[in-house]
Amino acid sequence: MVTAHSAPLRKIDPADEQALLDMIDKWIEREVRPVVKDFDHADEWPAELVGQMAELGLFGATVGQEYGGLGLPATTYAKIVMKISAVWMSITGVFNSHLMLALAIEKFGTDRQKDKWLPPLASGELRGGLALTEPDAGTDLQGLRMVARRDGDGYIINGTKTWITNGIHGSVFAMLVKTDPDAEPRHKGMSLFIADKREGFTVSRKLEKLGYKSIDTAELVFDNYRIGADQLIGEIEGQGFYQATGGLELGRINIAARGTGIAEGALQLGLEYAKIRKTFGKPIAEHQAIQLKLAEMATRARAARLLTLDAAEKFDSGERSDLEAGMAKYFASEAALENSIESMRIHGAYGYSKEYDVERLYRDAPLTCVAEGPNEMQRIIIARQLVKRSEEQ
Repeated sequence: MVTAHSAPLRKIDPADEQALLDMIDKWIEREVRPVVKDFDHADEWPAELVGQMAELGLFGATVGQEYGGLGLPATTYAKIVMKISAVWMSITGVFNSHLMLALAIEKFGTDRQKDKWLPPLASGELRGGLALTEPDAGTDLQGLRMVARRDGDGYIINGTKTWITNGIHGSVFAMLVKTDPDAEPRHKGMSLFIADKREGFTVSRKLEKLGYKSIDTAELVFDNYRIGADQLIGEIEGQGFYQATGGLELGRINIAARGTGIAEGALQLGLEYAKIRKTFGKPIAEHQAIQLKLAEMATRARAARLLTLDAAEKFDSGERSDLEAGMAKYFASEAALENSIESMRIHGAYGYSKEYDVERLYRDAPLTCVAEGPNEMQRIIIARQLVKRSEEQ
């Protein structure tokens, strides 16, 4: 069995972290906030912002410095995602899925694979994501049907992947398929490939969404797609399920950070509006009904932040963090949903208008409840891990 090489725990000097976060703040206020409505309402790919994210190093945020990345710990990465998501959650998806691809290669790939793929991924020269979901298999990865059949020194793959982030503008993906369809248990027959765009790999359509605009979510079709055996991550078959799920803890921490950002952004918008909107001769922030909403929103946002950072710290320690990541993802995403709705109510009819930012948060929030495993599944994972850990004590 291929296992991940032990990596040194990543740390960052508090002063360096603050300088980085301050730089992100300035970029958000200067470049993102002024254009977010235009891009979101047009559902247009923000090419210039994506280029700026590459310059900021976000495509290599968690990639090791030896490969040209920033080598950030998950705690710092989560704080960056929170800040951006409070203004525009969609663009965090451009580098999150990309970083999960990079993590799979860095954690499980051969030295040759790391040297070849990680530097251009870290710089943003290559961008991509994960290709896991199929039309009839999402949360249940063991239900995948796509098969890679050995053919000489490579593999031939046919089938369809769907709901793939960065599918249109990305160029390479970590794609999970079956190399042994008859394996029992089923997960032992799955392998993860580094699938780059070439003959046999086409984008069939862009999927339209309620929110999460501007980022491309696509259906990918593989028709006699041939790939070399050297692009099988780790170069040993049957390890794909573990390799793919090995990055889901970081993915769930990212979704929790997105939820936290939305919850905090909705709180800030509601608070600002409540201070300037007047009824019966005084700001509505002085009315008890609005005060109760603000208090609940602030508490949810704070709890979401603390749960997310707790999960990130656990991840950074090198310990298993699926329980903590599941808790953070579940709570923070529900906090995003509740806070966006409450902020819209504080805004009244204006909250339903596309002229106000809160309607975007309201449309974006539901994604966090279903992405990286729906919250119903998160609760099952949390309960199972609680039982398992109690038995290990």
